[in-house]
Amino acid sequence: MNTKVNKAPADPELRRRVEELIAYKGGGYNEEAVADIIENALKLLTDVKDSGDVRVIQTAIRELRYAFRLFAPYAHIRKVTIFGSARIEPDKREYQQAVEFGRKIVKAGFMVITGAGPGIMQAGHEGAGPENSFGANIRLPWEQAANPIIREDKKLVTFKYFFTRKLIFIRHSDAIALFPGGFGTLDEGYEALTLMQTGKSQLMPLVLVDRPGGTYWKTWDKHVREHLLRDELISPDDLNLYRITDNTDEAVRIITRFYRNFHSTRFVKDLFVIRLKHAPTDTAIEAMNEDFADIIVGPPIHRIEPTPEEREDNDHLDLARIAFGFNRRDYGRLRQLIDVLNSL
Repeated sequence: MNTKVNKAPADPELRRRVEELIAYKGGGYNEEAVADIIENALKLLTDVKDSGDVRVIQTAIRELRYAFRLFAPYAHIRKVTIFGSARIEPDKREYQQAVEFGRKIVKAGFMVITGAGPGIMQAGHEGAGPENSFGANIRLPWEQAANPIIREDKKLVTFKYFFTRKLIFIRHSDAIALFPGGFGTLDEGYEALTLMQTGKSQLMPLVLVDRPGGTYWKTWDKHVREHLLRDELISPDDLNLYRITDNTDEAVRIITRFYRNFHSTRFVKDLFVIRLKHAPTDTAIEAMNEDFADIIVGPPIHRIEPTPEEREDNDHLDLARIAFGFNRRDYGRLRQLIDVLNSL
């Protein structure tokens, strides 16, 4: 991602002093962006009077910096976030499923992130093992102490704010598995759906895992279809953004198939770039242009070399690429296009 800040400083003398401060600290990554952060922090001296508001900013920056640093050494490994109830006991089938899923998804080459608490979160860590687990804990007055699997591990971070914790979940997830849970689980699921539906996060597999024969997610899906879809509060294609299963093997397959050929996406100005392990043939591209004409605005789907912007960022230059003018609206249809690319 390009982190350069092109905005000219309003106060050249301030910028000079900030640059001197950065040089005094020895320099480092993303110096222009860091300079901009420092300048905006100084504006708090006159712009924000309430000390509580300033502490929110102060704590959020600290939490995000620490969390990004913690995840950085593992950036090359895909990760699955597991959400579910903290109140589900180990003798429940849902707990045992989460253990199974954690073990199987690690075997498939992924690491596991959970909220670090008990219940489904502990089960996910139990299956994955601490060496393949991250914990993103939240300080609460009850219920949420870090579980014994991750408690002493260096890959545990504890947040004060839900919003910083949520950002880390989405930023570092390549897939999400939702097991039955309460308000928090539903909140995380709806947020993931909203971010994908609006293009504010990368598309990723979102798997809703019921216990065998269970109806928790089936009932949720019925509500979505009978109220949100029927009343035209969402589009039919939005249903492509999630999958429901009661089988952990199938849940793992849904996630691994998503990355069979697809790697990632990026907007380069008005061009939507999809990075792939293998480029589609001319015949396949012709068929996709016909089948997905409804989401193409401007250039049709075509093969490209890495763009200058990607080369500047050294952004996965070894991968094949296709690109087209995407309408930036129909992300459910885009998910269908990714499924086609994975099936070639």
